[in-house]
Amino acid sequence: MLTLTDEELLKLLNDTESDRVERKGAFKNDVPEKARQAVCAFANDFPGHNQPGVLFIGAHDNGEPSGLDVTDQLLRSLADMKTDGNILPLPVLLVQKRILKGADMAVVTVMPSDMPPVKYKGRIWIRTGPRRAIANDQEERILNERRRYKNIPFDIYPVPSAKITDISKTVFENEFLPAAFAPDILETNNRTYEERLASCKMIVSPDDATPTVLGLLAIGKTPQDFLPGACIQFLRIDGAELADPVIDEEKIGGAFVDMLRRTEEKLKAHNRTAVDIVSAPTHRIAVTYPQAAIHQILYNAVLHRAYEKTNAPVRVYWFNDRIEIYSPGGPYGNVTAENFGRLGITDYRNPNIADVLKTFGFIQAFGRGIATAQRAMTENGNPPPEFECSQSAVSCILRGKP
Repeated sequence: MLTLTDEELLKLLNDTESDRVERKGAFKNDVPEKARQAVCAFANDFPGHNQPGVLFIGAHDNGEPSGLDVTDQLLRSLADMKTDGNILPLPVLLVQKRILKGADMAVVTVMPSDMPPVKYKGRIWIRTGPRRAIANDQEERILNERRRYKNIPFDIYPVPSAKITDISKTVFENEFLPAAFAPDILETNNRTYEERLASCKMIVSPDDATPTVLGLLAIGKTPQDFLPGACIQFLRIDGAELADPVIDEEKIGGAFVDMLRRTEEKLKAHNRTAVDIVSAPTHRIAVTYPQAAIHQILYNAVLHRAYEKTNAPVRVYWFNDRIEIYSPGGPYGNVTAENFGRLGITDYRNPNIADVLKTFGFIQAFGRGIATAQRAMTENGNPPPEFECSQSAVSCILRGKP
């Protein structure tokens, strides 16, 4: 992540015509909304500067300080722009408190995305000069083409053996698009089917309709024909050892929505529920494992797993005393075995899969899945989740309620 010097920031702060700069005197009223639009536009880098854009909070339009008190709460609110799930794919940004022109300012530095177009609430924002606006058809096509020349992650690699007929047009048009884009954008949509698929990274480009890994996993008819390990293996074991009798087994495939929903149903069916009508004036319903914890760990396993060069599935092994969930691929990027699970330490091997899981509603915000699971286990009276990390896998153990 590039950290700009004071001299570089002052040059941008004083350049009132730059399309790499946005200034706001405070962070209230409609500014949080406009700030997110600006982050989205900087991430798209439509002018092609290949340099970061900067959002100054605490500066007037003329670049002079507004006298804003830059608090820790303000900095946290600005950092939340990355993880609240409204800007997709996730932007790369740095939030800092800096002293410029003798005054405190909050500075948000946004790096150009390798995976344009970036959307905010289903709209593609761009900036050229002082203009910040929603991209038109031609501008969106330019962003799509630019993505082909970036160093892209594996989840939007093409799958040469697949064809456009291997992805479901029905699911794409009736389920994915209404969830991914704002209604007014869809109403004025003059794009072809191929252009819409390319905009969502489901195919390489309008001129090359080869499905991507993302396209097959998100809306593919039979994605495991091309990615055989992209499935979930479920075992219900009657005992505490892997060698004990198996009383339920299923290999669950399909695209994300079908695969995760079927797995959720399987997990719910095996989760014992007890009703306590004695210890309190009203009856209490208790479960062996909180559903929220199981779901969050499962979603994390599917999101963060390695899909490249492995045919290993996500494994969910349910023993009499615990559930073990294995995700192929070790920690990635900023996440290591030492800091795994620590609040605020996140990275994404599959950022576009994260976009799709958020669009389909499996993820509400980013970087909070483990914390949510930990809280759910504590509130239900279970021991905290246990994690084991290696270079080849991450596993989580959820132990039953005593």
